[in-house]
Amino acid sequence: MKRSSAPRTDPPPDFGPAPSWIRPRGAEQPELLAFQAGAALAALHPVVAQPREDVPAELLRDRLALRAAEACARLAGRPERVADLRDEVHLLRPGGRPGPAGAIFDLWRAAVRTPLDRRWTARMAETAPVLGSAESLTETLAGAEDLGPVAQAGRVLARAIEAWPREEAAALVLAEATLCRALGWDRVAPLLSTGLRRGDLRAGEAALTLACHRAAALGALEARALAEDLSRRAARLRAVAPKLRAKAARAAVDLFLAEDALSPAIALSPVIRGSAVRMTDRAARRLCDRLVALGVARELTGRSSFRLYGL
Repeated sequence: MKRSSAPRTDPPPDFGPAPSWIRPRGAEQPELLAFQAGAALAALHPVVAQPREDVPAELLRDRLALRAAEACARLAGRPERVADLRDEVHLLRPGGRPGPAGAIFDLWRAAVRTPLDRRWTARMAETAPVLGSAESLTETLAGAEDLGPVAQAGRVLARAIEAWPREEAAALVLAEATLCRALGWDRVAPLLSTGLRRGDLRAGEAALTLACHRAAALGALEARALAEDLSRRAARLRAVAPKLRAKAARAAVDLFLAEDALSPAIALSPVIRGSAVRMTDRAARRLCDRLVALGVARELTGRSSFRLYGL
């Protein structure tokens, strides 16, 4: 499996509690919301801006993509929640097509894997073709770069919703990419989507930008807490990895550290996804059950069949 540049080995980020005043608690003034958003994003920045040994960045982004997809399903008036989204995507056989909610989750999973490099607008056009060509995206982004990061995202989101009113998920993907690019991050870490309501999206640029500041503050704090939780879980998994007897265990552990949920029969067998390592269906199930018994993985469905496993 391809991985990004080597992780830094300097001391890990401090996951101490964020100051309570960062969290928005009501109808704050615009200046206070902007300040809270900036402070929350600054607290998250050391965790996601560069690869770290203690933070499973791919897994963090995949879990954030799941949350964003659930939020978009709600905005679209769909009934699917986290468990349904996982089933639609992670139980899908190669070559299969997900339903509408699964397609939203697939869009977010593709978005968080898209590099925010010099070609990022072209890459976004490929990731979300409903938004048109790279040239049309460049027009949508024009002039926003003079604003602060969250205000950029608010302006781009308002323009995208106006241009593509039925493509809310894709518009939010573009806004999240705009925010993360402005922050200097190399991948999308969805922060805004879970904190925005349907009414916010059509309230006009000024009100939407205010809502984006509130959502950014809350989303950054939630992402920071999630990163801390996943870091602890990843550390426990890495600690037991040398004890696993399965020859394919290392590649399987790498996949657990990169994806939100795994099906033994699809992600781990007959070939572990993203690798050339082979594993039988029986060995994959035994490995997952062993990880659960060791307390370093969870079975996510509560079912006796068609199970999914993750940290």
